[in-house]
Amino acid sequence: MDIVLDDIEARILGCLIEKEMTTPEYYPLSLNTLMNACNQKSNRKPIFSLDESVVQRGLDSLRQKGLSWETHVPGSRVTKFEHDLLSQFDLSKPGMAVLCELLLRGPQTPGELRSNTERMAPVGRVGEMEETLRDLMDHNPPLVVRLMRETGKREARYAHLFSPEIAQGKALSEHLATSAESGLSATQSILKLEDEIAQIRRELEELKQAFTEFKSQF
Repeated sequence: MDIVLDDIEARILGCLIEKEMTTPEYYPLSLNTLMNACNQKSNRKPIFSLDESVVQRGLDSLRQKGLSWETHVPGSRVTKFEHDLLSQFDLSKPGMAVLCELLLRGPQTPGELRSNTERMAPVGRVGEMEETLRDLMDHNPPLVVRLMRETGKREARYAHLFSPEIAQGKALSEHLATSAESGLSATQSILKLEDEIAQIRRELEELKQAFTEFKSQF
C-alpha cells in the first residue's frame, strides 16, 4: 500500500465517506460540519477533539494524496469538501461501507462490521460480509487484512491497510509464514524476526520524525 494515513487523516476520510452514504442531502461537507463529524462521540474510536486548523491540515494532506478535494456548491459561499476514494480504488458500496467503518472505529469482527455498516449498506447474511472482506483483501492493492485471532475470542478481527503499523504487522506475519514453509529452524526464525522488528522500529521513528517536522511548519 503506497498511501499511508495518520489517525487524523483516517478519521477525516472515514467521516467524508460516512456522511456521503448516510446523509447525502448534506454532502459535500463544510469545514465546520466535518470538524463536528470528526469529534462525534458515537460511532467513533478513539474520541477526538480536533479544531478546524487541524482538520484543514488533514484535508490538505489528503488532497495531496489524491483522496479529497474542495468544491463549491451553487448558492453557497462556503467551501465544501468531498472524498475522492473511488478515483483511486475500485470499490462496491458494501466495500466502501466496510472501509469507512474500519477507518472510523478500528479493527472489527465480521459480525461487528455487519451490524455497524447496516446504516450505510445493509448486508443480509454474515457470509455476504465475509465475501466483501475477501474482495477487499484481494483488491489490488489489498485494502484490508485479517488479524490474528486474539486468545479467548471466537472471531478474528479485520483492519484497513492505510495504517503503517497494520501494514508492517501484515509483512511480519507473511515473513513468519514464509520462514516456516522454507524449513528454517525456530532459532533462525527468531533471529530474522528480531531483525524485522528492529527495522520496523527504525521506520516508525522516521515516520514520527517526519510527521513532527511536518506539523512544525504550521
